Amino acid sequence: MSVDALLRELAAKYETPSFIEGDPSWWMHQVSGAANQEATAFVAQALAYGSRAQFMPKIGWLLDRAGGDMDRWVRSGAFKADIPAGSSACYYRLYTVADVNAFLESYRRLLDGYGTLGAYVGSATGIEAVDAITRWFGETAPVPKDTSSACKRVCMFLRWMVRDGSPVDLGLWARQIDRRTLIMPMDTHVLQQSVRLGLLSSRTASMAAAQRLTARLAQIFPDDPLKGDFALFGEGVSAG
Repeated sequence: MSVDALLRELAAKYETPSFIEGDPSWWMHQVSGAANQEATAFVAQALAYGSRAQFMPKIGWLLDRAGGDMDRWVRSGAFKADIPAGSSACYYRLYTVADVNAFLESYRRLLDGYGTLGAYVGSATGIEAVDAITRWFGETAPVPKDTSSACKRVCMFLRWMVRDGSPVDLGLWARQIDRRTLIMPMDTHVLQQSVRLGLLSSRTASMAAAQRLTARLAQIFPDDPLKGDFALFGEGVSAG
């Protein structure tokens, strides 16, 4: 079987409701209302790195404190009672409680000024959307400071928001961003699978490498390159 045919088969196999179990996208499916789903997804992606067994409870704790309404919790500033600005205690790995507070405060200011993150981003291409998000949050952990890195989590969040007709992704921003312009969420796992399959020769997970991989996946899935995200996940499961 050719690599292209394999990836098409794997994408169809893994882009199913069962993919959500244990994935950070699970959280946005546990709440209702577009603004709340968007806010829950954005906060979830910010902490979605490292071991799922470690970061999933950290996301869950925040949603519990929000009473299931992440949008209201952030927008109202209620998070400040639970996530104090002056605390140097570790919240998750590299991030202190104060880091999380600064992130949520930056997000609160965005919501206050624009209404929603989607309204702030507006009509854009995938790379323009990544750039807009990183520019707003600047040096605020846990968002990349610019697009020099692969920005894996932001690209994953954009997949959730833009791709429609999927049992996994929400498609809330489908009308403002063309899914064909999205950039593949790239981490070490995706990079290794891509090199093993001959999709890439790069050894570094950078934005340039993510864009090259996306261009290759667009040859396989012309209307929806990020179906390849599910395919490479499935290839990793099969290889593991």
